[in-house]
Amino acid sequence: MTTPTVVLVHGAFAESASWNGVVADLKHRGYPVVAIANPLRGLQEDAAYLRSLLQSLSGPIVIAGHSYGGSVMSEAADGVPGVKALVYIASFNLEVGESTGELAAKFPGGELGPALNPVPFPTGTDLYIQQDEFRRVFAGDVAPEVAELMAATQRPITASALEDKATKAAWKTIPSWTMVTLQDLNIPAEAMRYMAERAGSTTVEIDASHAVTVSRPDAVAELIDAAARATTG
Repeated sequence: MTTPTVVLVHGAFAESASWNGVVADLKHRGYPVVAIANPLRGLQEDAAYLRSLLQSLSGPIVIAGHSYGGSVMSEAADGVPGVKALVYIASFNLEVGESTGELAAKFPGGELGPALNPVPFPTGTDLYIQQDEFRRVFAGDVAPEVAELMAATQRPITASALEDKATKAAWKTIPSWTMVTLQDLNIPAEAMRYMAERAGSTTVEIDASHAVTVSRPDAVAELIDAAARATTG
């Protein structure tokens, strides 16, 4: 097996430390890992940032994206020859012309919208999850004290980033794996199944909240490992 570098891309309302348990598991398995700080400023801008990192790496790469991080990696990985697998963890995989917000609202069951707190800044509006709603809508199976820290350290996303339309869809040419989280109140499981099916993605389902990278890092690392072994062996 040619050991790939695993690149982890967090989504909105999270930060790179949300992958800590996954990183520890993958490092134990012998993978080099980079968990990037996703800017969360705009789909094309965030994808350009990720693409620059991907192009700096040598050898095969497996990318895993959580939530909006999946939108970013689908945009960024297209045409990057080293990328061998895409792993969508409670995530979005957009078709060209779709936006993250559009897919989030395509099926019923999402409860994120009413829990958001918009905060204007000079060139736009940032979105945060209200801290007293954070555990319920984002991290229902995470210990309360951990969810409280996650709420305080959440990274906001610009409202416009959720409206930006995809211009590329790397899943059309790169094999993909998808983890569907059945207790997810951010992205309905039906939406994840819909996106996975049209991508021809290898899919697993797990009884977990949207914050599965924190609550079930073992299962997330196992799926990433399976993708790596299938594509870089």
